[in-house]
Amino acid sequence: MASRRGQMLDGVLLLDKPEGLSSNHALQRAKRTVDARKAGHTGTLDPFATGLLICCFGRATKISSAMLEADKVYEATVAFGEETDSGDLTGHIVARADEIPAVSAETLESVLAGFRGEIEQIPPMVSALKRDGKPLYEYARQGIELERPPRQITIHALDLLACDGVSARLRVHCSKGTYVRTLAQDIGRSLGCLGHLSALRRTAVGPFKIEQAIGLEALQAMAAPQSALIPLHALPDGLRPASVSTEEITL
Repeated sequence: MASRRGQMLDGVLLLDKPEGLSSNHALQRAKRTVDARKAGHTGTLDPFATGLLICCFGRATKISSAMLEADKVYEATVAFGEETDSGDLTGHIVARADEIPAVSAETLESVLAGFRGEIEQIPPMVSALKRDGKPLYEYARQGIELERPPRQITIHALDLLACDGVSARLRVHCSKGTYVRTLAQDIGRSLGCLGHLSALRRTAVGPFKIEQAIGLEALQAMAAPQSALIPLHALPDGLRPASVSTEEITL
């Protein structure tokens, strides 16, 4: 039986977050499953999104800042024809194209070229960025639109994986601070037919890949779920907390 406060566990869990859970809810379920006392994650995924959520336990929480700075890789689906106030499928439709043309792969490729490399992006109102100590999404809930200065981001790679004319699936390798739903919205505008993010899956964060991750149900089914954690000494170079001693590394 799990102890009330949990064990003093140190390590990193690569969790494949399911759709429908917030990142914090997924983290708390993983924390209870492994019976850990201290836990945190290194970058939020929206509830509708799936994929790699890095959960850190004990002293491994010290890598959180490094992971927040790390590049991310996503598989994103952009639906053409409608724009929402949030930039994704959870928002309210605010604009529709008069006619949705069948977007060809060739046309889309020519538009994607303009989004590769260093670009400027205006953060969405539905975001956790703060203005006067209050998250932007709280202003958005009140119907208040604030001016947001553009931020420079880097799209290292933007690959077209599939296109059926009314939607497209993209692979996005981007720097920290990138809003993929804003990218989807801007791509739709550049095509002249509008668009929004209809699906999102995170497949990599820094050196960690989705192939290394475990699903929440699989974790909960394990007889010894603590064994799914990456111990401190096995973390990639540059991520081991400085407090790990030589004796601990050789254990």
